[in-house]
Parts: sequence; C-alpha cells; structure tokens
Amino acid sequence: MSPQEQAFDAAVREELKRLHARISPRFRRPEVRDRARCYLVGLLGPVERRTGRQMAEQLGEGRADGVQRLLNKARWDADAVRDDLRNYVLEHLGDPSGVLVLAEVGFPKKGPKSAGVERLRNPTTRRLENRQLGLFLSYASRRGWAYIDRALYLPEEWAEDEARRREAGVPEEVTFATKGELARKMLERALDASVSAAWVTGGQTYGTDRELRRWLEARGDSYVLAEGYSSGLPRGAELLLPPVSDWVGFGSGGGANRSHTWARGKRRQERDAGRAEWLLMCHTAKEPAGYGYHGAYGPSNTPLSRLVRTVNTRWAVEENLDLTKGKVGLDQYEVRRWDAWHRHITLSLLAHAALQVAMSARADGDSAAT
Repeated sequence: MSPQEQAFDAAVREELKRLHARISPRFRRPEVRDRARCYLVGLLGPVERRTGRQMAEQLGEGRADGVQRLLNKARWDADAVRDDLRNYVLEHLGDPSGVLVLAEVGFPKKGPKSAGVERLRNPTTRRLENRQLGLFLSYASRRGWAYIDRALYLPEEWAEDEARRREAGVPEEVTFATKGELARKMLERALDASVSAAWVTGGQTYGTDRELRRWLEARGDSYVLAEGYSSGLPRGAELLLPPVSDWVGFGSGGGANRSHTWARGKRRQERDAGRAEWLLMCHTAKEPAGYGYHGAYGPSNTPLSRLVRTVNTRWAVEENLDLTKGKVGLDQYEVRRWDAWHRHITLSLLAHAALQVAMSARADGDSAAT
C-alpha cells in the first residue's frame, strides 16, 4: 500500500470513528455498541463477501452468533440510526444546489422466505429469479454523494399473507405501498428535515407516478423524473419541441462515455406563479432512433443546462450502484427478517457515507494544494 493509500485508509477509519460516536447512543448495551463499530469497520475491510461467518472472522470472533444477534435480536432502532446518517451526510456534503436521487436495487435471493422476496424475470438473464427490491434515496452535490434513506418493497401478495409476514417479522403496521408511495415517504422525511436540495430526480418508476409528481408540485419542490424511452418522438412532442437539428449537445455525467442532444418544451406555461412544467427530451447519435423523455417542473427561468445536469446526476449515481454493492457489502447479507434487512442495509449505508466523506475531504485537500 502506497503512502497515499495508507493516508486515505487512515482518513476513512477516522470518519468511521466519528460516525460511530454519533450513533453510539442508539445502542443501550456496550457489547452491542462495540460490535456495531466492528461491523462498520468490517464492511470496509478486505472481506470477499460480508456473510455472517466472514464478518465474524473480520471482527475476530470464531462464530457468527454475535453478528447475527446484532442484526436480529439486539435492541437498537435502525430508523433512528438512519436519521443520524442523513444528518451526517448533510453536514459534510450539503449544498443549496444539491439533488435528491431516487433509485432501486434488486437483491437476488436463493429461497422464498426472505421478507418481501418475489419471483421476477431478470432482464439480463431472462430467467425467473427470487429477489428482494430495495428503494434508496441518495443525496448528491458538487461535494459528493451518499445514501440517506432506504425502504424494502413489500409486494401485495406478501402484505396479505399473514403466515409469511409473521415468519419474516414484518411489523403489523407495515401495509402494502406502491414504489411511488415509498418514494414519497422517503422524500417527505428528507424534505421535512430541511435537507438542502434544489431538485428531485429518479427513473421511470417515479416519473410515471402521477400522484408523486403532483405531490412534489403541491409542495413547490422541483423535479426531473424519467418517463420513458421510445423509438421516435412520443405523440405530440413535435408540437412542443424545436426541430431535432436545433437540439443542444451536452456531455453525460458519470463515468459513461456518451453525449446527448437535448431539447425541452413547456407543457403548462406558468401553471403556478413563477413555475413551469416541461417535457425534456434527449437523443444520442449511437441510437439514432431512440429518444429518452422526462417530465420536469421548477422555476420558469430554469435554464436547459440545469435540467440536464440534474439528469446527469441521476445517471452518475446509478452507474455507481454496483460498485457500492461490492465496496460496502450492500447485497452481501444472510438475513431473512424485516428488521435484520433494515439493520444491515443501514450499517452498509453508514460505511459508504464515511467512505464518501473521506473522498470529499481528500478532493478538497487536492484542490487546495493546486
């Protein structure tokens, strides 16, 4: 390990130490508090997979009982820790121009007993597979990005099956909610906590949810949400948009080497005082027949470049999701119960946040040095 890598590793460990000190009051018993600290360190350690056995070895324990107890039986409130996570991320990465990013992650599972698991077709392998679906809310700014909330999707058939609910420990108060409704709850928690964000963005799941969009508009919150992809302009778009030859080129955000041309047209002029709703379209020369389209809402003087930057922010976060899984073991868990899923995921998000904050601090240091 180079001196630079050693320094960064030390910085990450220091962030984990500070973060653990912040959440320590959430754990009543000292042994649980200490195991949570070790678990956070282990999530960023040199472990092939963050299974119970391998995490126990990383923690210096011969058996997985302690790790399983931390996730299943120990007394601590994962939602309270989630709120600590959000506050930590905002303190270090908050910026008035920040963006809230909605995304979802599938977690393949071998059996049918894990909370919320359903049998769905994998779009890559085209095979039916068991999987859980996690919805995530991230915060992104010029200073970096990190997760601030999570929700496990409970399919309707699960919500109505008392035996399965009981076996997986699904709380009685948890009822069926659409993905849009879960997204709204996460956004509501963030926005009601005065998260510093100028825009909300997300994929087609959220852009096609009319109630979610109208709820954001009623609050006066700006958004750019994907609505679909088509081989050709959707019906009526040519009446709103300039000719394709007049579309404006912008580079893509994230690591993808791609560029698009963009255009927008107002759907409803001055629908609310000083605000407008747009159809935002993009097109890439690599797919000459394909068009992506988004719904956008915000201040009527918003430049096109601001809307494009918001979409690019979503793409950048989505492109990093798989990397995040491996870095902090987001999908490497061996738990079935509702509470245990939220606990492992919350601790994984904490480890990821410490890593991102350390990276942000290093970038600031590099900038100051130049």
